[in-house]
Amino acid sequence: MTTASVPTEQGRRRFEDKVVLITGAARGQGREAAVRFAAEGANVIGVDLAAQLESIPYPMATPEDLATTVAQVEQVGGAMVSRVADVRDLAALEGAVAEGLERFGRLDMVVANAGVMATSLFTELSEAAWDEIVGTNLTGVWKTVRAAAPAIIEADRGGSVVVTSSIAGLKGMWVSAPYVASKHGVTGLMKTMALELSPNNIRVNSVHPSSVRTPMIENEYFTGVMRGDLENPTFEDVADVLNPMQALDLPWLESADIANAVLWLCSDEARGITGVSLPVDGGNLLL
Repeated sequence: MTTASVPTEQGRRRFEDKVVLITGAARGQGREAAVRFAAEGANVIGVDLAAQLESIPYPMATPEDLATTVAQVEQVGGAMVSRVADVRDLAALEGAVAEGLERFGRLDMVVANAGVMATSLFTELSEAAWDEIVGTNLTGVWKTVRAAAPAIIEADRGGSVVVTSSIAGLKGMWVSAPYVASKHGVTGLMKTMALELSPNNIRVNSVHPSSVRTPMIENEYFTGVMRGDLENPTFEDVADVLNPMQALDLPWLESADIANAVLWLCSDEARGITGVSLPVDGGNLLL
């Protein structure tokens, strides 16, 4: 058993002196993970597009959002290399990893979290929307881990990769063809990466949230889609639709719920776990 898995009276932090690469770090689940890792001793390499994609109907993150993540990481005692980069751009990701290695000297963990969504019948979906969503959610995960894995392998200390899938990576959903396809793809990709990285003692797992209260759903567009029966719906009105989708009495999860699972999967507490698809869904998949 490693020292990181042994609790002490001093409250030893699970990721002391380790380094994690997080994509989609500017807000939501990515920001929550970055701050939580930092609070437990890790330094962070944080990547985000921090710009708007044409086919995405809700406001995406900004450079100011990414700067806020840096400030929050520093507030809990961590350090962060931040890079505005598109996860569809392998060279940009490799540059972020190189900058992080130069500053921190190591890389131990990857949280491939960046993702986008839009709603449309697949027969009405534009080619551009398909390419942007699948490119970000699936190809972006491969490029993220492709950029990071060589440094973790070379260090020969083992490591952990967690990819953000969705309940949409385990079942079908209406008006979400590229999102569902990409998240199913991420699930399969995770299993292959888990096999191929196992000789290096690098574990690879995926988390599968249901609705999480982040800017991806807490916006005017999503509220209008979910509560088109109301004239001026608020996000709180969406709870009446989302709550019955979970077995537990939860309309949505919080970013902290997902971060709890991600940090556990990256910790020595989960050292025997790889190739696992972990739902964090309030029981959505039971219904």
